[in-house]
Amino acid sequence: MKRFLGTTLAVAALLPGFAARASADPLTPTGRWSAYTSGHAQTPPMGWSSWNAFATDIDETKIIGSAQALVDSGLAGKGYRYVNIDDGWAIKRRLTDGNLVIRTARFPSAVAGADLPTFRPFTDRVHAMGLKVGIYSDLGRNTCSQAYSPDDTDLPKGTVREREVGLYGHIDQDIALFFATWGFDFIKVDGCGLRAYGADSEKVKSGAYRELKPLLDMDSVARSDIPAVQAEFRQINAALVRNNPDGDFLLSLCIWGAGNVRAWGKDFGSLSRTSDDINPSWGRMLTNFDSAAKRAFYAHPGSWNDPDMLYIGKGDFDANHITEARSHLSMWAMIDAPLMIGMDLRQAPKALLDVFGNADVIAVNQDPAGHQAVVAFDSDEVQTFVKTLSTGDKAVAIFNRSAAPIDVDLTAAQMKFRGDADIALADLWTGKQQSFRGMTKLHLEPHQTLMFKARGTRVLADGLYLSEQPGNVNPAVDGVVEPAPDPMIHRSASGWQGTKGSGERPIYAGWGGAQADSAPYGEALRIAGKTFDTGVGVLANSRLEVRNQSYRRFTATVGVNDSARNRSAVIFTVYGDGKLLATSKPLKWGDAGEPLTADVAGVKIIELVARAAVADPATLPVTWGEAALLSR
Repeated sequence: MKRFLGTTLAVAALLPGFAARASADPLTPTGRWSAYTSGHAQTPPMGWSSWNAFATDIDETKIIGSAQALVDSGLAGKGYRYVNIDDGWAIKRRLTDGNLVIRTARFPSAVAGADLPTFRPFTDRVHAMGLKVGIYSDLGRNTCSQAYSPDDTDLPKGTVREREVGLYGHIDQDIALFFATWGFDFIKVDGCGLRAYGADSEKVKSGAYRELKPLLDMDSVARSDIPAVQAEFRQINAALVRNNPDGDFLLSLCIWGAGNVRAWGKDFGSLSRTSDDINPSWGRMLTNFDSAAKRAFYAHPGSWNDPDMLYIGKGDFDANHITEARSHLSMWAMIDAPLMIGMDLRQAPKALLDVFGNADVIAVNQDPAGHQAVVAFDSDEVQTFVKTLSTGDKAVAIFNRSAAPIDVDLTAAQMKFRGDADIALADLWTGKQQSFRGMTKLHLEPHQTLMFKARGTRVLADGLYLSEQPGNVNPAVDGVVEPAPDPMIHRSASGWQGTKGSGERPIYAGWGGAQADSAPYGEALRIAGKTFDTGVGVLANSRLEVRNQSYRRFTATVGVNDSARNRSAVIFTVYGDGKLLATSKPLKWGDAGEPLTADVAGVKIIELVARAAVADPATLPVTWGEAALLSR
């Protein structure tokens, strides 16, 4: 091992400005998986949430009625198990002991003879239905409804301090109350309290609320105090672990894509919102979808990208728009988003219950391998997504984003199947069966999504490309030093300010992160003029953790991507459980790709490091071309 280490240092010394780094260096291999695995989210959670249907106008009758509707409709039996109370349940914080007080006029079972009203009779009742139950809070002193509701009908009452019902200053106390005392299983934590109560807020200036210096800025990632926000979530997680020794809890981070959370949410919670709130319009759905759709390496069993709740049941997704409703569910299923129903299920027509209850589509979302779908074809009008299933089959969705019909080609290569062998397609919405070789032509109506389960002969017969198994690849360090807004996310005209002003600007940071089958900024994977149809694109000074599923060999062709704007040299290294396995010579832009092979038999965690002596990795995208794990 000393010989290999000496070789690595000798080669690395050829890099201008190289210096041996301390153990705190984030590129130093750790031999462990660092993404979030606490809690109970091995597959994306499914259920129902109160907000889209009722906002803050919630009560026990509505919540229990919705829970009963999940059971009676058969949706609970298909996996929709969480019943989540959103904002509007708290009446005040009791100043004598800091305890939160339930709005008992809305939740009468909470009185239950106790000194402090308790949700335990309510949670016991929901649990008795075979369901789980969630609650809402905020990172700050006050909640989102207190910041943005047009009136105070459903808001907490009392003095300024009594109306401070958020977690700030009470994290340990509130988490213990919610989980150990009241018996909840899930918590959604908003971030309005850390963004909406600055000194210039009208509600603060009026004296209605105390100032809390904003830590989050939706419009500017540079003005967000990311370490401070992360510290809040660390404290919440510590409290959750203490109060849930069996690990049966979920933490939903809801800071709407602010503060570069699209890059680090995977390390802090079970779910992480990647965008602002959805609304029941096609354009807004595209915005929310885009915020998560190309983040496949940032989701894993235990932690999922969350583009917000399903808005099936209203507007462009009501019973008169079944095509759109099916597309909404299909694409959320493909990208492993939580399937959280937002409509009043007590009023749901059968046509929409049938959409929610499509068992084949649900199975794609709940596949235990946990691989978010990867883009196989990309355009503004139509996209093809492919998801590797635990069986080795593929789920395929062809998504017509446009309002016009379109004819499309589906190819064997897009699914990484051989073109000279039969491919069987099963339509997950119609049940129709068909087969083809090489390529087949398909027709999509406006806003339609064709969704298939596909079975064929794999191009890579004895393994998987890394881009086929994104749930096993964690960009522990993705090379992004200065987070930049992502210009590729659809900017809807149906946002939160209508068409006043100049329109929605790109606000969701995370552009330039690790990508499957693409360079970080959307260009092709190309090294010295050679294009790779598959591989991993990432920036220099990055470290990828790969969970090895009993494979014996890792292979890739490595080099600087042709889209680079920097001539610095990069050294590529492969580690197994913290030990050096293989290294490349220093490679610059224009150098031919170098084949890299490592014996990974018995290795649990493989780490892929691309290191360069460069101050700005954003100018230096690198390619792990055809990166694969092989069984022999």
